Amino acid sequence: MYRPKINPGGGFPDQFASDEEKNSEDYGLRVGQAIESEWFNGVSGTRYGTQRTEFIKRRLYARGNQPVEKYKNELAINGDISYLNLDWTPVPIIPKYVDVIVNGIQGRSQSVKVEAIDDFSSMERESYKNDLEVDMHSKDMLKMVKDKTGVNAFSVNEEDVPDNMEELDLFMRLRYKQKIEIAEETAIETVFQLNDYEEMKRRCDEDATVLGVSVGKHSFDVHNGVKLDYVDPVDFVYSPTEDPNFRDCYYFGEVKRVHVSELKKINPDLSQTELNTISKLASKYDSNRYGNNSTTNSGLDDALINLMYFSYKTDAEIVYKIKNNDNGGQKPIEKDSNFNPPESEESRYTKASRRIDVWYEGVMVLGTDTLLKWKLMDNMVRPKSAFQNVISPYIVSAIKLSKGNIDSLVKRMIPFADQIQLTHLKLQQVVAKMIPDGVFIDADGLNSVDLGNGASYNPSEALSMYFQTGSVIGRSYTEDGEQNAARVPIQELTSSGSNAKIASLINMYNYQLNMIRAVTGINEAVDASLPDKNSLVGIQKLAANNSNTATRHVVQSGIKMTQRIAECISYRISDIIQYSDFAEDFAKMIGKNNMSVVREIMSIHLRDFGVFIEIEPDSEEKAMLEQNIQQSIAAKIIDIEDAMDIRSVNNYNLANQLLKIKKSKKAKEDLANKKANIDMQTNANIQSSNAASQSRAQELQMKIQLESQLEQLKAQLNDKKMERELFNQSELLRLKYSLEAELNNQKSIVTKSIEEAKEDGKNKRIDKQASNASKMITQRKEESQPINFEQEDDKDEIMRNLMEMKAIE
Repeated sequence: MYRPKINPGGGFPDQFASDEEKNSEDYGLRVGQAIESEWFNGVSGTRYGTQRTEFIKRRLYARGNQPVEKYKNELAINGDISYLNLDWTPVPIIPKYVDVIVNGIQGRSQSVKVEAIDDFSSMERESYKNDLEVDMHSKDMLKMVKDKTGVNAFSVNEEDVPDNMEELDLFMRLRYKQKIEIAEETAIETVFQLNDYEEMKRRCDEDATVLGVSVGKHSFDVHNGVKLDYVDPVDFVYSPTEDPNFRDCYYFGEVKRVHVSELKKINPDLSQTELNTISKLASKYDSNRYGNNSTTNSGLDDALINLMYFSYKTDAEIVYKIKNNDNGGQKPIEKDSNFNPPESEESRYTKASRRIDVWYEGVMVLGTDTLLKWKLMDNMVRPKSAFQNVISPYIVSAIKLSKGNIDSLVKRMIPFADQIQLTHLKLQQVVAKMIPDGVFIDADGLNSVDLGNGASYNPSEALSMYFQTGSVIGRSYTEDGEQNAARVPIQELTSSGSNAKIASLINMYNYQLNMIRAVTGINEAVDASLPDKNSLVGIQKLAANNSNTATRHVVQSGIKMTQRIAECISYRISDIIQYSDFAEDFAKMIGKNNMSVVREIMSIHLRDFGVFIEIEPDSEEKAMLEQNIQQSIAAKIIDIEDAMDIRSVNNYNLANQLLKIKKSKKAKEDLANKKANIDMQTNANIQSSNAASQSRAQELQMKIQLESQLEQLKAQLNDKKMERELFNQSELLRLKYSLEAELNNQKSIVTKSIEEAKEDGKNKRIDKQASNASKMITQRKEESQPINFEQEDDKDEIMRNLMEMKAIE
C-alpha cells in the first residue's frame, strides 16, 4: 500500500538483516526503490530508457519499419524537402537476414534427453551393461545352449548383443533407456506442449538475433502446473553482470503496463481511496522517463499504471530443534530463527541451523512508493546436489554481453542498412532527373540545301527525314564556295552522366550489402540470394558451412536456454510430486496419453537427472552423412535397413559412429557369409561327389539286380516255355489222337457213304436200266420217236426235286 519514501536513493537494504526484517514490506520497498533508482532515475537519461530505446530501434530495423526522418535530414536542403518526390519506404534488407537466421534455427528440431544420475539409476545402468558384456563374451555358448535346449539365456535379443566394447558403449547411448528416464522426458515434453514452448522459443530466438538477449520465466500454478512465460527484454531489468547467462544476478524485474483495476487482483487489501491516489500519482509520472514512447493520448492513459514485477535474491536461516530420543536417535523439528533451546546441560534439545539462498518476489508501482506485494517466493527451484543454492525464476541468455553492452547481429547491420536506404533514395533522385536523349539542329547548315523536288529544307523537314530514315542532308561548301562548318546540320545529344551515376550507386548499394554479409557472416550461399553461377558446388557448401559457423552463437544461446528451462522443469516436477497435493493430478495430466508412465512419474522425486539437448544435424552435416551413407550403400558395405537406422539418429557424431560399426559388422557378416558359402559349396561338392559315387554304386547294384532278374526271368520264361511246349505237345498229341479218331470215324462214314452211294448208284442204274428197258419196250410197241434218255433223265430229276420239296413242306 502507499507510504512515504523510505531511505530514498540509499541503495539496497542490509543483506545481513534478520529474516523477520527481510519479510517486512519496508525491506521490500527499499529493494524496489533501489532498483528504481538504478534503472529509472537519472538527469540526462535513465538506464531503462536508454536500453529500451536501443532495443526498440533494433526491432524497428529488424521489421523494416525504422524512422525515415534521419534520411530526410540527410537529403534535405536547409530542412526543406518540398522538392523531393521520393518513396521513403525503408528497404527491407535486415528483415530478410533475420528471417534467414531465425527460420534456419527453427528448421533444426531439438529434443530433450534425460539421463538418471543418482546412485540407484547408475547401479541399474551399470548392472545392465555388465549383463550385456557377459552376453557379449559368452555369445557363442549361449547360442549353442539355445539351439540345443531351446532356452534363451540372453539378456536382450540375440541380434542386439554387441560384438565389442565400442558397440556396447554405443548401444548404451542409443538403445538403453530406463523407465524413469522415459517418464522424465515425457513429463518435460508435456510441460513444453502445454505451454506452447515452440512459439516461446521462436520469440526467444528472434530476440537473440535482433536484440542479442532472450528472457524466459518459469513458475508453478496450482491450477495449471508448471508455467513457462516469455519475457520481453525491452521491459526487463537486472543487476549488473558480466555472465552471459546472468547466473550471478541478485535481482531481476520486468515492467508491465496494466489497468488500475488489476491492482486489486494483486493486493485485495487496497481501498478505493488508495487506488485513486496511486492512479493520480502514477499518471503524473513522466512516461518518457522510462522511454516508453508507446504511450498515446487515447483518454485511458490516466488509468494505465506502470508496475515493476521484481525478484530479489538473498539468504535465509533455517533453524532446526534437534530432539535427542531415549534410544539414542535424533529427530529434527523446523523452527523459526528466534528459537533458542534451554541452556540447561541436561536438556534434551539442541539447535542446528544453516543459511540457504532464497528469492523474494514483489510488485511495485513505478512513480510512487507503493508496494503491492512482497513475500518469500513459493516453490523455489533448488538443485538436489546443492540444496543451499537456488535457481533464478528468470532464464536469461546474452552471448555477446561485454561490460554491460549487449551486441546483436541486427546492431551490426544497422549502419550499412542506413547507407543502403540512402543509396536507394539517391538512386530514385537520379532516375527522376534523367531526361531522354535529344538532337542539335544547326539552322545555318540547312540553308541553300536543294532537295530536288522544289520543297524547302527546313528544320521540321530535316527532323522528319532524320527520325524516319536516320539520314540527313548537308552541304560541304556554302554558296560562296567556302568550307561549310555546319555541313552536319543535325547531331544527337546524349543526356548528362545519369547512367554513370546509376552504375556508381548500384555499386555502392552492392558494397553496403556485402558489408552486411561481412559483419554478420551470412553470405550468398544462405541469404536466399542467387549464388555465383561460376562457383563450384563444393565452394558453395563450404560458404554455407562458414555462414552457419558465424551464426552458431545464436543457436547455442537457444540450446542453452532450452536446457536450463528443461532442468528447472525437472526440479519443479520432482518437488511437485514430493510435496504438493496436486501431485497425483499432475502425474495423470502428464501421463494422460501414456498411463504406463504415471507410476514412474510418482517416483521421480527419488531420482536425480541430467538434462541434455540433442539438436538435429544442420544441412551441411546431413549432406556429409548422407554422402557417406550413399557411398557405403553403393559399395554394398551397409544395407538399406542399416541406412534407415543411421538416419534416425539425430546426433551427427553418434550417427557417424553407428555408420562405422554398421560397416564393420556388415564386413564381418559378409566374411562369415562368404565362408559359409564356401563351406556350403564344399559340402555341396562333397555331397555331390558322394551322391555321384552312391549313384554309380546304386546303378551297378541296380544293373546286377536287373541282370539277375533278367536271368531269373529268362529261366522262368524257359520253364514256362518248356511247360508250354510240353502242354502244346500233349495238346497236340491229344488233338492228333482226336483228329485221327475223327478222321477214322469220318473215313468209316465216307466209306460207308461210298458203299451206300455205290449201292444206291447200282440200284439206280439197275432201276434206270429197267426203266429204260421198259421205255424201249413201250417205244417199240408204240413205234414212237426215239427216246432221248438224257432229257428224260433231266425231267425225272426235276420231278424228283419237286416231289422232295413238297414232301418237305
